[in-house]
Amino acid sequence: MASSPLWNKRDEYIYEIPKGTREGMNVPGVIFGSEEIVRQAESDKALEQVINVATLPGILNYSMAMPDIHWGYGFPIGGVAAFDIDNGVITPGGIGFDINCGVRLLSTPMDEEELRPKLLSLLNALFMEVPSGVGSQGFLKLRGKELNGVLEKGAMWAVENGFGYDSDLSGIESQGHMDGADSEKVSSKAKERGSDQLGTLGSGNHFLEVQVVRHIYDQTIAEQWGLHVNQVVIMLHTGSRGLGHQVATDYIDVMLRASKKYGIKLVDKQLAAAPFKSEEGQNYWSAMQCASNYAWANRQIITHYVRNALNKVFGKDVGEQTRVVYDVAHNIAKVEKHQVREGLNLDVLVHRKGATRSFPAGHDALAGVFKETGQPVIIPGSMGTSSYLLVGMRKSMEMSFGSTCHGAGRVMSRKEAVRRGDYNVLISHLNEQGILLKSTDRETALEEAPEAYKNVDEVVDVVEKVGLNKKVAQMCPMGVVKG
Repeated sequence: MASSPLWNKRDEYIYEIPKGTREGMNVPGVIFGSEEIVRQAESDKALEQVINVATLPGILNYSMAMPDIHWGYGFPIGGVAAFDIDNGVITPGGIGFDINCGVRLLSTPMDEEELRPKLLSLLNALFMEVPSGVGSQGFLKLRGKELNGVLEKGAMWAVENGFGYDSDLSGIESQGHMDGADSEKVSSKAKERGSDQLGTLGSGNHFLEVQVVRHIYDQTIAEQWGLHVNQVVIMLHTGSRGLGHQVATDYIDVMLRASKKYGIKLVDKQLAAAPFKSEEGQNYWSAMQCASNYAWANRQIITHYVRNALNKVFGKDVGEQTRVVYDVAHNIAKVEKHQVREGLNLDVLVHRKGATRSFPAGHDALAGVFKETGQPVIIPGSMGTSSYLLVGMRKSMEMSFGSTCHGAGRVMSRKEAVRRGDYNVLISHLNEQGILLKSTDRETALEEAPEAYKNVDEVVDVVEKVGLNKKVAQMCPMGVVKG
C-alpha cells in the first residue's frame, strides 16, 4: 500500500495524514485524489497546509482536501473544514481573499451550428458589455444606501433593479443571498473599492466562456436541467472583486489580534482566527456574508449584460430565453446541519476554500427541481479543455461535509506559466481546437494556459469514483473572454 512519511493510502482515491503526524493536530487529514495528485500536493507544500488546518480549535472529523488541491493562503486551495459553532473558530484563511468567487452556468436556446458563424461577433459583444481586466470599473456607480442594499440583499437587489428575472434566483445557491449580512461591518475602504465594480469580470482566472454541450452522461437529469447535446451554454467565473479582497484584508488584521486575545496557538499566521461566537468572529462572519452577497449580485448583473450581448448579435428572443442553470460559490463559509457522528446531527460552520457545495437529492436546502435531482456542481477546466456539470450525491454528506472540488487546480504558478509560455503558440493551439480567445492582456492569458492546470478529466473522475458526485454533462469551449 502506497505511503510516505506524511500520508498513507486508506482506500482507492482516499489518502490519510494521521492525527499524530504533527504535534497539535486535533483531527487527521484526508485527501481525495490519485497517488500522483497527492504526491504533487506534497511537493508544493499543500499537504503541510492540510496539517496546519487540523490544528485549529473546534475542527470536526478531518481537515480535508479535494483532488484540485494546491498551495493557497492559509488553507490549501481545495480545502474543506467544518468547525463546532460553540467551540470552534472562523478564519479568513479558510475562505480566501476573493470571497464567494464562484461559477454560473447559463443555457441558451441555440445549438452550435447556429452560433458558430457569429462566434467572433458574440465574443466582441461580450467583451464590450462586460468590463474585464485588473481594476476594471463597471457601468454602475453605487454608494450609501444603494451599495448597502447590494451587500445585504445580494442577487435579489440586482433582480429588483432590473438586472434579470425572479426565476433566476431559484437557480442560485442560497437564492443568491445570505441572511446575516450587516453592511455596517464592512469598512468604508472596502465599500469604496466595490462602489464601481459591480458587473465586472476582473482578471486572473476569471472568465466568460462560450461552450457547447458535447456529451450527456445522465439524460434524465440533463433534461430536467434543460440541457441537450450540441446546445450552447455560457459559463462565467468571478467573485466579489476589490470589495471582497478588502474585507479579507481588514479582518485578517482583526483575527491576528483576536488569536492572541483568545489564546489560539497558530502554526501559520495565515490561519489567524477568532472563536466563531466571539465579537470579532461574528463581525467577520457578517462582513463575509456581505461580500458573498456582492459577488452574487455581480454575477447576476453580468448575466444581464450577457443577455444584452446575445440580443445584439442574435436578436431579442435569444437573450430573453437564456436561463440560469445554476450558480455555485467556492470560497465561502456556511452554517449547515451535518451528521458529525452516527446519531449526532449538529449545526457546524463549513469553510470551503476552492471547494464547492455538493448536496444530494432530498436535502432540505434544495428546492424545486434540485430537490428531486440533487444540486448541480459546476467544474470548469482550463480555457483549452472540457468543463463538467456534476450532481451532488449522498456520499458527499457522509464523507466531506457535502463538499467537492471546484475546478482542475493549478500545477504551475502564474509566474512559471508566463516564463514557459508563448502567446502566439497558445493562440495557435486554441485555434486548432476551434477556440477563439479575447483578452485584455497577453500575460494574463499565458498565466491561464491549459498546461498550467491539472487534467480536469482526472479530477472529475476522482470525485465520481469516490462517490461525491456523478457526471451529468461535459462542455467544451468555443470562445473565451478574459481580463
